[in-house]
Parts: sequence; C-alpha cells; structure tokens
Amino acid sequence: MQIRQSGLALLLTLCLGKAIAQTTYVPLWAKEAWLLDRLEIKAQTDNDLNLSTVKPYMRKAYVAVADSFRQMLLEGKNPANLTAVDQHNLDRFEANNSEYSKYGLTTMPGWKSKKPWGKYWFPTPGNLLEVNTKDFYLSVNPALNFQYSYEKDYEGNTFVNSRGVTARGLIAKKIGFHFLLSDNQEVGPAHFRQIVNKDTLVPGAGNWKPFKDSGVDYFDARGSVTWNVTKYINMQFGYDRHFIGNGYRSLMLSDFSNSALFLKFNTRIWKINYTNLFQEIFPSFGQRIGILLDRKYTAMHHFGINATKWLNVGVFESVIFGRENHFDFSYLVPIIFLRSIELQNGSPDNANIGLDFKANVAKKFQFYGQLMLDEFNLSELKEDRTWWGNKYGLQLGAKYVDVLGVKNLDFQFEFNQIRPFTYSHYDSVANYTHYKQPLGHPLGANLREFLTIVRYQPAKKWYGYLRASFWKQGLDSAGINFGSNPLKPNQSRSRNYGYEMFSGIPGMGMNLYGCVSYEVKENLFVDLSGMYRPYETEGVRTTTATATIGLRWNMFRREYEY
Repeated sequence: MQIRQSGLALLLTLCLGKAIAQTTYVPLWAKEAWLLDRLEIKAQTDNDLNLSTVKPYMRKAYVAVADSFRQMLLEGKNPANLTAVDQHNLDRFEANNSEYSKYGLTTMPGWKSKKPWGKYWFPTPGNLLEVNTKDFYLSVNPALNFQYSYEKDYEGNTFVNSRGVTARGLIAKKIGFHFLLSDNQEVGPAHFRQIVNKDTLVPGAGNWKPFKDSGVDYFDARGSVTWNVTKYINMQFGYDRHFIGNGYRSLMLSDFSNSALFLKFNTRIWKINYTNLFQEIFPSFGQRIGILLDRKYTAMHHFGINATKWLNVGVFESVIFGRENHFDFSYLVPIIFLRSIELQNGSPDNANIGLDFKANVAKKFQFYGQLMLDEFNLSELKEDRTWWGNKYGLQLGAKYVDVLGVKNLDFQFEFNQIRPFTYSHYDSVANYTHYKQPLGHPLGANLREFLTIVRYQPAKKWYGYLRASFWKQGLDSAGINFGSNPLKPNQSRSRNYGYEMFSGIPGMGMNLYGCVSYEVKENLFVDLSGMYRPYETEGVRTTTATATIGLRWNMFRREYEY
C-alpha cells in the first residue's frame, strides 16, 4: 500500500513539474453561471460553451469566450443579440476574472475601483485584497451569509449564520489554487429539522455538532490545487463538489451532498471534453465525533462531444465501491470501461452508466435530458415492467431565454422520474450516497418530479428568482423496503416483482420558493425570499411557510429545495 501511495505521489510530482499555463474554476454557486447559460443558448454554436456539461466551469476557457464576445461588441457586432444587462454581466465577469482576460486592468481602466484603499485593498470592486504581479496573483475576500426567517407556527428562531473567507490565486501562471472556508450555525425550517432529528444528518453538510436547542454547527471547507499537464489536459486535486448535467437536478452526479476529496483529469480538445473523476467519500454512519470514519470510493468518467454545432451528447459511467479503507487502483485506468473492470473484480461493486444530451435551437431554446441506468434487463422489462432490478432514471428539460421578447426573462421546465431501488446496492457501503445523502437526486428514488424555474434580471443590480417543484414518491411501509431510500440494501426487499412507480405509501409534496435580490456592491447582496412547502402522506398534511431576509457577500444562499 505504501508503495502505491508513493507511486501516486511521484506521478503528481512529475505532472506538476511539467505544468504550463493553467486555470482555476468558477464556483458552482457563482452568479456568472446564469450568464454562461444564457450565452450558450444565445450563441447556439459556440464550441466551448457547448462543452459545459461537467461543472464547475474552467475560468480560463470561459473568460476567453467572454473576451471573444467583447471583441465582437467592440467591432459593432452582436450576433448573439446580447441585451444591455447581458453586456453588463459580461463586463463584470471579465473584470472579476481579470487575471485571465486578454484586456486586463491596463486596457480596461473601468474595471478598477474608483476609491481603492492603497495598492492592494479594493483595487477592483470585486476583491477586498488583490495582488496582481508578473508571477503571482492572489485575491482574498470575506465569505458571509446571514439569513433570518419567520416561520409560521414555529416559536423558535430560524436562521443561518455563516462566516468565512474565500481566496484564489496563481503561481507563475502554472499552479492555481482556491478555497472557501466557513463556520456555520443553522436552524433550518421544519422539514430540515425533521431530517436532522430522524436521520442524524445535515442536508448538504458532513459531520456536525448540535447547536443550542434545535440548531446544527458545521464547517464547510472547499478547495483545490490545479495545474495543466499539457495544453489540453488539466488536473485538479482537492476537496469540493461537482455536477454533471445541464438541468437543475442531476441524476448522475449532483452537488447536493457534502464536498469530497477528489482527483480530476479534464481533457478538452477539438469538440471533445473528457473527464475522469476519482473521489473518497463516506458510507452511512450515525453522528460521530472523535472517531475515525470509514471510507468508500468512486471512479467516474464522462465523455462529451459536440456532435453538431448545436447538439452535444455525452456518455457517463461510474463505480461506487468499498475496500478496507484503500482505493482499488484498477479503477484508475482512464479510458477502459469501468463496468468491464468491475466484472473482472468479481462484480462486487455498484456500476452505473448514463447518457445525456442538450440541443440549442433558434438562439432561444435549449432542450436537454439524461438517462441513468443503475441496472437494466430488457427481457425482464418486456415480460414484467415491475421487476425490482429495472433501476433507471430519466430526465427531460427545456430552457427558454428572453421569453416572448421580454429581455432577461428566462424560463426552465424539468421532468425527473426515478424507478424504485435506483442508486441502491445489495450492501450498505456501495450505494450511491455520501454522508448518508444521495449523490444523484436529493429525494432518492421511486419518485416523479415536475420542476419549473423563472429567472428575471430587469436591471443591472436586480435579480428575481422563482422555483416550483412538485413531486410524488413511494415510501417504505411498516419496515418494508419499497426502494425510495438508497441507503437500504436492496436485498431487504420483500419480493422480486410488483414494483410499480410509487409502490409503498404515497407521499406528495410541493416546494415553492421565490427570491428578490439587490446587489448593493459587487458580490454583496440583500435577499428577500419566501418558501411554501406543503407535504402529505398517509392522510397527514404538514405545511412549512417561511419569510426570509438575508445579507450575503461572496457566498451562496442557503436553500431548502427538497
């Protein structure tokens, strides 16, 4: 084992030694994500934008795309029909990532702060501390999120109190790094508290401690080091989250659960983006402090190609496996199909494959989808569609920008359906979860969901957001496993056939969330939001209703979208 670890360390050292100009990554929650989504649809045929299925985004590649749009605008061209708000957002994206822009602060004096504090404090509106010299770039910012909510029929205080720091940098244009560290105290709404009390977990977080009577206390630490092996291959090592897909949900890999230790290779060349992702994650466990936790591991591949100028298709595969706290190095092979290796190992692990697509149409629409196959037998499907082993999920969605000619008004509709027992395995280790939380859809399996999102930015500093999700799910009954909870071994089922969608006790819910945000200064937001969440099962209806005011700086809103 020590020899293997030393060999891996040597490989990383060699790769670092050959590093060339590289890139850091735009956080999944960054405000620029909406802009890049709009640019992709409105440009329709941009090769780099259409290779965006695996997230987070590489700063260098997408700032280069933004620079190309700027160049066209300077030449009096606007082939993507960018609105005035789009052009403002494009300008701020380049300014906030000026270390990658070909224009830079010298060419664009408007990117500088009007009243900087000396040489390094607030030199640009988006950075509190910024150092930009020939061989070193560093930006450091506070990361704050304060939310206070009124919850109907709840006498206690509902709040989020997050304080931390975020930074990113470049060393000699060869090594990039970033991190976000925050300390969080939280008392969430009723369904959040129910999950904490029932399942001893904090949604979206890892290990935690109780805070006062009904709150939780946890750290959120994310960060990585990046470098380029060649012009086309980027490596990233760190502790963070990832997302594979083009929709709001992902059936393949979502950013819902906690961050994880990872090593990622991303190859982008011609019309191809190929990603190898290896992670160390945690099996299910109770709340534990002062005890070393066991591990399990993932190996994932995603191959995406622009089949035409407007159509991107992708193939996904993954294996979740547990060993005696060590990685199985046979899964490090970067190209061979993981399923074939899993079979050679005796087929003890949880192998999955998937397909995805997205099509940009008329510079207004994007249609997208995913098919996730956990296990599938065509003969069983033909003979009896209720066989427990037909485990798969389907996603279909559409986006529409500048709806009916209203500038910066965007609409998104998404449908998700996941068969019973999808994401589960015959043991309690190799299921598709991390820290007791799904790696795919947050609600697990045996469900159908309809989701609608409306985004509107009527002016440069004003943002509107509305999300409505409706779902139905079959839940376990009297201790019988009906396949909704991926943590339960699927061998605990009571039979092999008879598993229709929503088998078990039906649960029906809606989550309606709306938010209006005002950007006081760069990356400093005031948020006013509300949530209405009725849920009914076994004839019992519970309703959560909250109204929230928040202040955040260089950080994401805490949302309860499950």
